[in-house]
Amino acid sequence: MKKLTLILCIVLAFTLAAAGCTQNQPEAPAPAPAQEAQLQKVTVILDWVPNTNHTGMYVALEKGYYKEQGLDVEIIQPTAGGSADLIAAGQGDFGISYQEQVTYARTAETPLPVKAIAAIIQHNTSGFASPKAKNIATPKDFEGKVYGGWGSPAEQAMLKGLMEKTGGDFSKLEMVDIGAADFFSSVEKNVDFTWIYYGWDGIAAELKNYPINFIKLQEVEPALDFYTPVIIASEDKIKNDPEQVKKFLKATAQGYQDAISKPEEAAEALLKHAPEIDRELAIASQKYLAEQYIADAPSWGEMKLEMWENYADWMFENKLINTELNANEAYTNEFLPQ
Repeated sequence: MKKLTLILCIVLAFTLAAAGCTQNQPEAPAPAPAQEAQLQKVTVILDWVPNTNHTGMYVALEKGYYKEQGLDVEIIQPTAGGSADLIAAGQGDFGISYQEQVTYARTAETPLPVKAIAAIIQHNTSGFASPKAKNIATPKDFEGKVYGGWGSPAEQAMLKGLMEKTGGDFSKLEMVDIGAADFFSSVEKNVDFTWIYYGWDGIAAELKNYPINFIKLQEVEPALDFYTPVIIASEDKIKNDPEQVKKFLKATAQGYQDAISKPEEAAEALLKHAPEIDRELAIASQKYLAEQYIADAPSWGEMKLEMWENYADWMFENKLINTELNANEAYTNEFLPQ
């Protein structure tokens, strides 16, 4: 009996010791999670500084829509040259441009192989603006005034065409180059009117209670209702990586849909990446553009052949391009979400 008791004690001691050793041993490391799929690096080149035209892309960044498509997107500002030149040269994957630039690029003596793949805004929201006190209500009133621009041949053609259409004498208009000077400082100094986008400077004028006259281009000349801005890609990108183009536009479209449905929230995404923008202006501009991104189109991004043909014909007739544009080759809707 004593022997049996001794055996049981020895067994119990070993059991307790084993249990103690097990408890004191460090836990085995958890198995490493499966490595995430490598994200494709994508560079987007803007047309100018960040603004509400670009908000949908910043929303897509902030909400992870690009990552959901397997894309690591970086949005940068342009350096030397326009976005079309940089995209054609392979310096970026996608760019922000406008119909006029794409038309010039494709009809140049040495054409640039770029194509519009989405319209950010459906209709031209730009026009000529002046302080109300200048009494410039129609293009005929440009006579005897000073226009501040940036020296583009298209500016001269537009001003001349609009003035002649309303009975004005283009020779009586003075044009000066103001570069990147803003509308408000320019018209308070040495010019009477400038070319603005209503969604930015027009909204800023409203916020400042600064009365202006605004002449929307297509209300005088329907052919001037062109797509500005647009998203472009090179023909090499479209041919060699169509899946990336589709993924990029799917995520971007989601971002613009959010900018339409929740403009204030979308403005905050833009401000996070461009805190130098006035917050009140960003929100007010975003609310204005929420109505403009799709407007009367079936869905965001879609473009019509008619608008490409009309503006290209106008440019050709006004000798801004020497070769007629093959409009069918200048844009495509095929990569937009269905």
